[in-house]
Parts: sequence; C-alpha cells; structure tokens
Amino acid sequence: MNDAVSEASRQSIEAGSKSFAAAARLFEPGTRDSARLFYAWCRHCDDVIDGQAGGLGTVERDGTAAERLALLERRTRDALAGVPQGDPAFAAFARVAAKHRIPAQLPLDILDGFRMDVEGRTYRTLAELLAYCYGVAGAVGVTMAVIMGVDPDDGAVLDRACDLGLAFQLTNIARDVMDDARIGRVYLPAELFGRDSVSPGFVLDPANRRAVVEATHALLELAERYYASARVGIARLPWRSAWAVATALRVYREIGRRVRFSPDPWATRISTPAWRKLWHVGIGAAQPSLYRIVGTTRAGLWTRPGVAGRSPAEPQPVEAGLNAG
Repeated sequence: MNDAVSEASRQSIEAGSKSFAAAARLFEPGTRDSARLFYAWCRHCDDVIDGQAGGLGTVERDGTAAERLALLERRTRDALAGVPQGDPAFAAFARVAAKHRIPAQLPLDILDGFRMDVEGRTYRTLAELLAYCYGVAGAVGVTMAVIMGVDPDDGAVLDRACDLGLAFQLTNIARDVMDDARIGRVYLPAELFGRDSVSPGFVLDPANRRAVVEATHALLELAERYYASARVGIARLPWRSAWAVATALRVYREIGRRVRFSPDPWATRISTPAWRKLWHVGIGAAQPSLYRIVGTTRAGLWTRPGVAGRSPAEPQPVEAGLNAG
C-alpha cells in the first residue's frame, strides 16, 4: 500500500537507519512495507524517550521522560485497539499490528525496555542486562519474526528471533560504551568487574580502560553464542526474509568483531563499510541453506520471560562461564 502512512514510514527508516533500510530492501514487497511501518513506531518511541529526531541531535519535548513514556503506552494501546491517535507512527503501527496479529504484549515489552532507560536502571548481573536487552531488542526481533510469517505460538522459532535481537543489542552496548557513559548510562554488568555497581565515571576513567575492554569482550563473546543460536531460526523463515536477516546478522557481527579486535575501539564509532555490506548481501543469500544443515542448541542461554511457564521475574539465567561454547 503506497499512501501517506507508508511514505512517512519509508522516510523514517531511510533517515533513521541506513543499515536496517538496506536490509529491508531484500524483503519481498509486503514484508518490506510492514517492516517499515513497524520501524516507524520503534523510531518514534525511541526519539520521544531520548528527546531526539531520527536518532540524532536534541529536540525539545513536552513533559518528563516518564510522562512521555506514559503517553507512548496509551497511544500504543489505542493503536492496538484500532483507533490510533497522534503521530503517524501510531497509524503505521495500528496497520501492521492488525495485518499480522501481533500479540499485544510484544510492543508493551518494548516499552518496558524504554522504561528501564527512563528510570536510569543499572545492571548488577548479566541476567538483569539481558532482561533489558530483551525489551529494547529481543522483543523487536520476535515482532519482526511474526511480521515475516512466523506463527505467534511457535515459541521455538521466536526464541531464536529473540536471540538475534539480544546479540544485536550486546554488540551495540560494546560499541557504544564510552558514548553511553558520557550521557550518564552504563550497561556493563557490575559483576563483570567484581563490583556491586559501576558508575559512568568509572567507565570513563582511563585507569579502568583495561577492565572495561575485558568486560566488553565478555559481552561480545556472549553475543557470539546468541548469533549462533539465531541462525537456526533464520533457516525457518521464508527465503527472502531469511536472506535479509542473514545479511543483517553478518553486518552486525562484523561490527562486534571490529570492536573486539580494534586497538582503540572507541576512538571513532565503528561501523561496517559500504563495500563490506555489499559483500555480506552476496554471501547472505547462501547462508539460509547452510543454516538448515548446521545448527546449535540453546542450552544455557537466557530465555525471554513468559516462555515455557516462566514468569517475567524468573528468566532462565545464562550459564556461568562466558568462554563456553
């Protein structure tokens, strides 16, 4: 459908995420349009919480962050009920939610992830960090899988979609450690430092650089395990969708590897060069067939809340020892 809502969503993704926009072009047209509609809602919510536009700069917003989050939740519930209000992003979300029968809990889980940032949450353990990653990225991965045609009740495949979101977010955290600390945010779990808490000042202090590097390497090792698990789910997607997601996995995994092996990973913001993205597009086309042959178990990996009888307060913990697997 090519109308004002679709066009606004296309512009949102083009302005807000060149990598996501490039991957979306690999989808078949219907999935591509739905992905853009969903992205417009995600981008709008993120911008409203962070006081930005398109993920950039600073924009004056009415009310406190907590008040803005409450408004986002009300308007998201309205959109789920089919009566979107306010920004066109909610009309976009209403359309994609109705078309794909997106479970109402998923967008609310995403907003709960934003709530952790609004509350200035810090993370003592890896399990606490992974609960945050689920909200801001894992639930996004699950929603995208539903948009790509995965049955909302197919928990086995949706767990793998969640794993990819977790891997993406762990990679983001490792890449953006210093930028986040400069704005007062710390996502590195305190247990990685043998401490009860970690402050932005601790992260920024050059005397602690070695410890910070080792902690980010631990997160990237864990991300590798989630990337490996996610490949199994990619093999269950329609081919065009599998191609797009396999390409995104390869691009993001390269970012993590560049962070891990860079002598100064935070001197500039690390990204995957355009020519390498094209390389990944080509290689990504063959990956889904390989993923059908080579799989891996999820043994020991943290699992999204509410799965297999677990309540949100009782997620399955990641196993001790990040070097395993």
